[in-house]
Amino acid sequence: MTRFLFVFVLGAASCFGQPFSAGIKVGMPLSDLVNAGTSGNFNFSAQTNRYIFGGTAELRLPFGLGVEVDALYRHLSYTGSGSIVGLTTTTQSISTTSNAWEFPILAKYRFSKEGPLRPYVSGGLAWNTLQGLKQVVTTGNLATGTNTTASTSSPAELNHSTTRGIVLGAGVDIHALVIHIVPELRYTRWGAQNILDANGGIHSNQNQAEFLVGFTF
Repeated sequence: MTRFLFVFVLGAASCFGQPFSAGIKVGMPLSDLVNAGTSGNFNFSAQTNRYIFGGTAELRLPFGLGVEVDALYRHLSYTGSGSIVGLTTTTQSISTTSNAWEFPILAKYRFSKEGPLRPYVSGGLAWNTLQGLKQVVTTGNLATGTNTTASTSSPAELNHSTTRGIVLGAGVDIHALVIHIVPELRYTRWGAQNILDANGGIHSNQNQAEFLVGFTF
């Protein structure tokens, strides 16, 4: 089915002579990537980096239609610390980082046929993936005063390294000379959580909102 749609889009573009545009997309998240809290004696803290950037490309079809593909980057980062009481009391701290990539494929419809301002709506699917995930775990023994450090690419709270979601968006295509400036509000509902602590200490946000601006030629 995906192959058929790809061939159909290319065929329609060649028949009607519709343009292809590409450029960059930048923006900021309007929601946190992960939500952090307390899990027993363990406290999590998440840092949301207020930037999104990547590439974008669009194939413009007849009747105000278009197909857009993006590759967007965000940075995932969270920490945690707590104590474990047993035969000996130990402390543990973690520091987790990862590259978070998102790949939306969107169908677009522009309401106006001409003019420098063309409002539009979009919708489609998106896939995300965590790349370069690394967690550093430092364990301290209070009785001996010693610390040990280890790292892993598969922390216990990793639920899915790749997930899929549904995307809805709305914006305005501003045509200024040879460049298109495209501000947009976008909402994504992810079908599963990348990060999920069994005790509820930290989890990915399945509802994602963001403000994006595209610059295409």
